Amino acid sequence: MTVNKTGWNFDNSYAHLPELFFSRLGPTPVSSPELVIVNDRLAAALGLNAQALQSHDGIETLAGNRVPEGAEPLAQAYAGHQFGHFTMLGDGRALLLGEQIAPSGERFDIQLKGSGVTPYSRRGDGRAALGPMLREYIISEAMHALGIATTRSLAVVTTGESIIRETELPGAVLTRVAASHLRVGTFQYVSKWGTAEDLQALADYTLQRHFPECDAEENRYLFLLQEVIKRQAGLIVQWQLVGFIHGVMNTDNMALSGETIDYGPCAFMDTYDPATVFSSIDTQGRYAFGNQPYIAAWNLARFAETLLPLLHEDEEQAVKLAEEEISGFGEQFRRNWFAGMRAKLGIFNEEPEDPSLIEDLLDMMQKYRADYTNTFRALTFNKPEDTVLSGTTEFAGWHERWQARLGRQQEPEASSHQLMRSSNPAIIPRNHRVEEALEAAVKQGDYSVMERFLDVLSSPYAHSPEQDEYAALPAPSPQPYRTFCGT
Repeated sequence: MTVNKTGWNFDNSYAHLPELFFSRLGPTPVSSPELVIVNDRLAAALGLNAQALQSHDGIETLAGNRVPEGAEPLAQAYAGHQFGHFTMLGDGRALLLGEQIAPSGERFDIQLKGSGVTPYSRRGDGRAALGPMLREYIISEAMHALGIATTRSLAVVTTGESIIRETELPGAVLTRVAASHLRVGTFQYVSKWGTAEDLQALADYTLQRHFPECDAEENRYLFLLQEVIKRQAGLIVQWQLVGFIHGVMNTDNMALSGETIDYGPCAFMDTYDPATVFSSIDTQGRYAFGNQPYIAAWNLARFAETLLPLLHEDEEQAVKLAEEEISGFGEQFRRNWFAGMRAKLGIFNEEPEDPSLIEDLLDMMQKYRADYTNTFRALTFNKPEDTVLSGTTEFAGWHERWQARLGRQQEPEASSHQLMRSSNPAIIPRNHRVEEALEAAVKQGDYSVMERFLDVLSSPYAHSPEQDEYAALPAPSPQPYRTFCGT
């Protein structure tokens, strides 16, 4: 490990894995990088000097023009099922600089996204546009503030160069921070093209990095499967509770650490509808809001398939072990989801009628096209008149049942209110607000809209007056909102 004045404190454990797993190369320099934004709080947590990152040398590093001391840049290889179709992939426009060892002793991947062509670029230019990189910065930091496990964004720099997509766009590089970039697709790649020894090396590395308590387990690799399932069950519940739609839940976009990764055509749901899809390429609704738990289970089944040679020497027994674990995902998800929904309604204990109470509310919200976030916000502050449900016979009956339910628990009304405040965000990164910030930044070079937006999003459970304008719904539009992969 090497420490310098900026605070870079790199280790490079991934680079010690078999060469099959990656390609060593440096980032492609850019002409005239300029800093757009740096995440001061994240920098401090990583042990980095935010002022040094804003210096000439710091910006050169964030742009990929300068490799910091101690880094061993590489592009990771992986595969994945993209919309159900298996293909060879890899870091086509990103490089892992190395692993920053923070003052806490935690290890974090530092990755440059948009840093140039790699062996996995598949005829792409290896670059990224400013808009999608700022989108990832905004959404990932909003997710972090919401308490959802996520990769994070350290900085965005412009490159001084244009990239060509449908039009000419300003180029940018995002510095992404992750617990790791180990994916279901990483295991799929090694399972397909590696040896049994390679697969075991990857599994052992994953256990050491994310699940070191495995040493006490009789079957380490079964434990790995169990823990990944557990983390994903918790993560997808968190998405569902705030109305987040990932948009492209391919197996290469499922991180084994349990973090949300790859913010391409993602968005937050306004009107509650399980069939909501924002991605322009998801024409069949494979990754719709309501399908996310089922897709997670499907992806985990693909992960389990890669582990079969490690789970048991007898293939039939290995399959049986894997199937037993995967079959338990649904129950884990439901248990976690009902607990989260109870909290959103101020309920502390369990009763048999709770599922129907919760599902009846959601059915009404879908029927009357109620806003997901603002409905729970109105219930939190006992202002049902602020929702489109108010005045309907169904809601009046439901509200009476809900109040009776709250009255049957030991906790006082004030405790229920506080539970709801901490479980229902006042604001989310509304799609029209995200677009407003991106348009000001990309088209006008005005970053103040984004900076104010980020400041408000940093405390989503504050329920402060200044958040009210950001909770407002967008004006009606004849066209549905669409997002696009950040290519």
